[in-house]
Amino acid sequence: MSVRARRRRGLGARLLAAIVAVVLVAGATAWIVASVVGPAIFHDHILMAQPATSDVVAHAEEAFTAAWTLSLALALLAGLATSVVMSVVLARRITRLLHRLRQAATRVASGDYAARVPEVHMGSEFDDLAGAFNTMAAELGEIEGARTRMLADLAHEMRTPVATLDGYLEGMSDGVVRADERTVGMLREQVGRLARLAEDIGLVTAAGEGRLSMHLRPVRVGEVLDGALAEAGSRFADTGVDLRLVAPGQVRRAVLTADRDRLGQVLTNLLDNALRHTPRGGRVEVGAHLEQDRVYLRVEDTGSGIAQEHLTHVFERFYRADAARDRAHGGSGIGLAIVRSIVHAHGGTVTAASPGVGEGAVFTVVLPVSQERDPA
Repeated sequence: MSVRARRRRGLGARLLAAIVAVVLVAGATAWIVASVVGPAIFHDHILMAQPATSDVVAHAEEAFTAAWTLSLALALLAGLATSVVMSVVLARRITRLLHRLRQAATRVASGDYAARVPEVHMGSEFDDLAGAFNTMAAELGEIEGARTRMLADLAHEMRTPVATLDGYLEGMSDGVVRADERTVGMLREQVGRLARLAEDIGLVTAAGEGRLSMHLRPVRVGEVLDGALAEAGSRFADTGVDLRLVAPGQVRRAVLTADRDRLGQVLTNLLDNALRHTPRGGRVEVGAHLEQDRVYLRVEDTGSGIAQEHLTHVFERFYRADAARDRAHGGSGIGLAIVRSIVHAHGGTVTAASPGVGEGAVFTVVLPVSQERDPA
């Protein structure tokens, strides 16, 4: 048999050949043992019997040989037939499963992420294999959908500043637009918008791939809160939105093992998001409290709120909802995705809640506490 022919031999044929070989070897072994050991033992026992004439011994040995030969032959044939039938049935079921798996894998490779492998109920191993494949196909479909949406939204985000830059530059080259301070300022603003978008994309991509640089060290919760509120205070004052902090002394002294700058970025993004959606005269409250070995950081606003159908999507990259993340508010649509990535990198969780449109929103970050008291 050639190498190509051996490679083309299927699993069913291999399994059948292996079972037949095992049965034949077991049968040959049993036959040899029975033919060597059985007659000798029987002969000794016959000689111990009374009377033990030569005719009786010969007749008994002949009967014994015929009996064990026929019995063993029938047993081996029945075992061989049963093994062949069972191996054929099992091989067909396994081959059918592998054929379905191959077909599904081919569909997934061609871009059809809806392909699934049904359970065949042949044991936990095969069911786990089918489940793992289906999970992989579903996750690949989600990744591909997210990639497609991200590219479309990224193109949309870049289109406006690029078109603005191109229009003004063309006007300046034609002498229609003057390169005065106002025009240069506007151009710099659009360039800054593109730079921030590129930085945000790089950050959330690195976090999603586990490449986010982290400098973990002990940091008090109060330090993170004070730094974020000090940085955002002037923006809130300029827009006429009241910014408040509610954090008891115990939680302020709680210690986290975290990157202070990254956690500050989490709160800054949440505060910026709340500020964009809270009208003048509204209120944004930052709160913190301890529960066992967890610290809960809360950013609550009295702004435009979030519809229930959008709550589970607000942390997705570029996700937009009229009440939650409208482009008119000036956000890049990626700030909350960065929040989720950084929080997850710290072993925490972040959730969003809202009673409804026009009734404000609450974002809650939960982080593990390393020490509940200030080590100093």
